[in-house]
Amino acid sequence: MRTVIDVITLSSIAFVGTMVDNFFAYSAQLLVTDRSRYRRVGIAQAIGVAALFFVAAAVGSVLTAVPAQWTGLFCLAPWSLAWRDWRHRDRDKRPQYRRGALTTLLITIALGGDNLGVWIPLLRTESVAREVLTALVFAGWELLFLASARALTNHPRVVAWGAAHSRAITPWIYAALGFLILVESGLL
Repeated sequence: MRTVIDVITLSSIAFVGTMVDNFFAYSAQLLVTDRSRYRRVGIAQAIGVAALFFVAAAVGSVLTAVPAQWTGLFCLAPWSLAWRDWRHRDRDKRPQYRRGALTTLLITIALGGDNLGVWIPLLRTESVAREVLTALVFAGWELLFLASARALTNHPRVVAWGAAHSRAITPWIYAALGFLILVESGLL
C-alpha cells in the first residue's frame, strides 16, 4: 500500500516529466502573445491539461478489467517517444508562432500524447481517493507551471535555452517515465 507521500511523489514525477515540452512551448507562445491575453491563454492551457487528465482517468477506469501488470505495456509509449526524439534531436525545428486561447488549448492537447501514455497507467492503478490526491497534485503543479511560464516571459533567453536544450533532455525523461510505468504497474 502506498503512502500519501508516495502518491504525491509519483504524481509529481509524472506531471513534471510529461510537461517539459508543454512548458517550453507555452512559454514561447507567451512571448508572441499580447499581454492582455495572458489570462485567457493561461485558462485555455489549464483546461487542456484538465481535459488530458480526465481522458487519462476515464481510459484508466475502463482498463480496470485488465490486470494492472498489463498496463506496464504502456511503457512503450514514452519509450517510443524517447526513441523518436533521440533520432530527431539534431533536426532543425521551425519556430512556431501561436496566439490566442483556442490555439493554446489545441496545442496543449496535441502535445498531450506523452501525458496520456504516462497518466493512464498511473490513474489505472489508483483508488478513487488516490486519484483525487493525484488531481490535486496535478492542479498544484499546473498553477506553478502557469506562473513560472509567465515569469519566464521576462527572460526570453531562458525560454530560448530551454527550447534549444529540451530536445536533448526530453528523450531521457521519456525513458525514465517508461521505467516509472513499469514500477507503477508492478512489473518491476
